[in-house]
Amino acid sequence: MFRRPVVQVFRQFVRHESEVASSLVLERSLNRVQLLGRVGQDPVMRQVEGKNPVTIFSLATNEMWRSGENETYQMGDVSQKTTWHRISVFRPGLRDVAYQYVKKGSRIYVEGKVDYGEYTDKNNVRRQATTIIADNIIFLSDQMKEKP
Repeated sequence: MFRRPVVQVFRQFVRHESEVASSLVLERSLNRVQLLGRVGQDPVMRQVEGKNPVTIFSLATNEMWRSGENETYQMGDVSQKTTWHRISVFRPGLRDVAYQYVKKGSRIYVEGKVDYGEYTDKNNVRRQATTIIADNIIFLSDQMKEKP
């Protein structure tokens, strides 16, 4: 007497699970970042035991706007906001090129993805970090000069 309803519920559950699985196959997502700015510090290369090295540097992007009451914004104060981004380069070839040729003040274009992570600082406090994982860098200014 209880067997039939249990089988029906199980069949509905299996049907629902298969629909969810098939929808996941068709679903697409995108994690893509494009930044154009100036390098804030010379890159450093770090390596944690047992892991691949990474080149890290900061990149500043600026947003500028005029504030005023005129619709064309010809008059008014110019405001600016600078946002700093932490760039990490893991790809072996790109990592080495970034370490050699990126320098403070260089204007570069970076493509990559956003990564959110956590780490524990020296005081044993858990902190959150947002990093851009670069997979392409284009040099827009300053001739590429190798570091001494």
